[in-house]
Amino acid sequence: MKIIKWSVLSVVLTVWSVLASAQIGHLEKELDGRFNFYVVNDMGRNGYYDQKPIAEKMGELAEVIGPEFVAAVGDVHHFEGVASVNDPLWMTNYELIYSHPELMLYWFPVLGNHEYNGNTQAVLDYAKISRRWCMEGRYYTKEFTVDKTGTTIRLVFVDTAPMIDKYRNNKEEYPDAGKQDMNRQFEWIDSVLTVNKSTWTIVLGHHPVYAETGKAEGERLDMQTRLNPILKKHKVDMYVCGHIHNFQHIRREDSPVDYIVNTAGALSRKVKAIEGTQFCSGATGFSVCSASDQDLRLYMLDKDGNVLYVVERKK
Repeated sequence: MKIIKWSVLSVVLTVWSVLASAQIGHLEKELDGRFNFYVVNDMGRNGYYDQKPIAEKMGELAEVIGPEFVAAVGDVHHFEGVASVNDPLWMTNYELIYSHPELMLYWFPVLGNHEYNGNTQAVLDYAKISRRWCMEGRYYTKEFTVDKTGTTIRLVFVDTAPMIDKYRNNKEEYPDAGKQDMNRQFEWIDSVLTVNKSTWTIVLGHHPVYAETGKAEGERLDMQTRLNPILKKHKVDMYVCGHIHNFQHIRREDSPVDYIVNTAGALSRKVKAIEGTQFCSGATGFSVCSASDQDLRLYMLDKDGNVLYVVERKK
């Protein structure tokens, strides 16, 4: 019986390996010659749950699609954030988990609510410690050239916890949130988008504008009231966030924006459709964003690297 069991297991593992290779091979062909980068968030679980397998899959896929960088949209550290730049959590949540050679890329992070539980300045200051932790501020913007035709993509990284009263008013659990000038940030976002001439524009923050979730409705209402008018005014292509621990793609009749929730990179939650839902899934994983002069795509991948859904915008 033991021989039979091991034979069956060997066949299953072989099938999984073949399927995984086929999936990666398909993505390699589809993304060849395009500008690609990763989106990951809600990972900080000290390697537990699906965090390590997802990190390995990110490295394995990076070998063939060549992502330019990683956009980390919050909660790299769960629970109480970090205490300092020397906190051991930097090792157990980040450095020792995302250790694949192909993940030694620039990481562009934003603060999540769990970072706001701790020392947010230490998260910014870690850029002085790690070459790949490229956090230029609590909010900042980057523009990249996509191809030789002059196509460009602008990413606007925003700090969402200070936009939400739940965090601003809770000085005990989120001591830094209420200290931030959210109106100044909104003025900055509006000014960046006003002069923006890029072919594609993505705004990235931790908290969603629209999403199905059991979390307090006030979070989304504050985002809809405060940030969303700016997104709609400038007709940004995508607003990409995390926080909810599942995949969601929402399109609404009253907005030109694709609202995307990227799933957790460690532990996910169940999800169901709401108004405007185009797709949703409770799978853990990460996303690949890919741009060309013709279109902008966001591929939602599960922990095994399978493409679950693709958000696409065309010019």
